[in-house]
Amino acid sequence: MSQAVLEPESAPARGMDLLRFATAGSVDDGKSTLIGRLLYDTKTIFEDQLESVEAVSAARGDEYTNLALLTDGLRAEREQGITIDVAYRYFATPRRKFIIADTPGHIQYTRNMVTGASTADLALILVDARKGLVEQSRRHAFLTSLLRVPHLVLCVNKMDLVDWDQSVYERIADEFTSFAAKLDAPDLTVIPISALNGDNIASRSDKSPWYEGPSLLHHLEHVHIASDRNLVDVRFPVQYVIRPQSTTITDYRGYAGQVASGVLKPGDEVMVLPSGLTSTIASIDTADGPLDEAFPPMSVTVRLTDEIDISRGDMICRPNNAPAVAQDIEAMICWMDESAPFSVGSKYLIKHTTRTAKTVVRGLQYRLDVNTLHRDETAESLSLNEIGRVKLRTAMPLLADQYRRNRTTGGFVLIDESSNRTVAAGMIIEAS
Repeated sequence: MSQAVLEPESAPARGMDLLRFATAGSVDDGKSTLIGRLLYDTKTIFEDQLESVEAVSAARGDEYTNLALLTDGLRAEREQGITIDVAYRYFATPRRKFIIADTPGHIQYTRNMVTGASTADLALILVDARKGLVEQSRRHAFLTSLLRVPHLVLCVNKMDLVDWDQSVYERIADEFTSFAAKLDAPDLTVIPISALNGDNIASRSDKSPWYEGPSLLHHLEHVHIASDRNLVDVRFPVQYVIRPQSTTITDYRGYAGQVASGVLKPGDEVMVLPSGLTSTIASIDTADGPLDEAFPPMSVTVRLTDEIDISRGDMICRPNNAPAVAQDIEAMICWMDESAPFSVGSKYLIKHTTRTAKTVVRGLQYRLDVNTLHRDETAESLSLNEIGRVKLRTAMPLLADQYRRNRTTGGFVLIDESSNRTVAAGMIIEAS
């Protein structure tokens, strides 16, 4: 492998903070160019990659190095000049590691955007300064709000094509801010940029002296995400029960999984669901040794002082702070299946944290138009990429929270039992 374009001082260091962010925008707003610029400016691409992009750009007749080619890896994407599937890109600076979910802008790929944004700490929405806010911009803002993404950045791109007109930027910023206020949108930042030329991407540009905010990369490096984690409600879904096979270790019984929320410490009193039995944490183990505490999203093994029958799908929580033990679920779902619509009476598997159960659709309350926010209460089914509020009944209880309180224990997927396809992603509104 050839030498990196820039020195690898930005290589991810162990223990560095990690920010996951998703990009969204209408067609030709410049998402792929922006991501290519971020990869280029943070020295994350290799010389052979850059040479390949330069060669393809020249062959296409581009007068510049088309950095969008770094991300539009599928042949169909390059031919059409659009992004089709979710692509995950990785880069790092000395301050933070990043995972980008590059999501499509087309309305027919709503399910792809939901997939990419469901685990994001931040959503980055691009708008073409020449076009202003379009229907897609509002739709993407709504979806990020629905998915409870904590931070939102609006990048007003292609400012060079409007001569860095401050009034254009302010008009778009004001219009988007007013719309976002209706969605109960969280932290919002607006940045004027030119992804093609790199203005206000890695550093402040002198072409926008009227803009007093940070560059995009500076904001991504410094946005505060530690407090976004729920450190109050202890939720530890058990993924695997560890019983060593060695004959020299006979009394070890640990429960492995990923901390969904809260903080676990040895000596803490805990309750195991669904049994309701209580015990005390004896130790928290990892491959590197025992820990004094565990918090999200750490993967650990918890040992208890008492012998309790615990298996995959059970949950460790606090005695006085437990999730709902529920079989009746109300949720918003995004339908992802092309072959069949979602309809009342249909049966699926529901995958929620580490528990899988059978479920039946009890009702469709309304189908939501994500462009107008209109609720169609006469709808009888959901087609591909449509979103609606539904009622489900599960064969065994789920240990669930509201999605707005906990994105891990409030989210689920529906699976077609015959084909094993994931057909929907859901966000729990009520569990009883």
